[in-house]
Amino acid sequence: MLAGVFNIAIWPRFGMAVWDDERAWQGAVGDSTPTGFLWVHAVLIVSAVTIAIGVLWVAFTALRSRRRRPTTE
Repeated sequence: MLAGVFNIAIWPRFGMAVWDDERAWQGAVGDSTPTGFLWVHAVLIVSAVTIAIGVLWVAFTALRSRRRRPTTE
């Protein structure tokens, strides 16, 4: 679960750094045509956040099922 939380916290911040990077744009930052640098990182960030959401879903599902299971002694 910690990996999912970490990725949800880190990747959007990295995305903002890529957005503000001059290599991401052909002209003025945010006001011109995006370059391959921006697109590649956008795909990477979306993929990482999607996987992180999946990891969190699996973790929460596992924790929830663990609580529901009665203990047999």
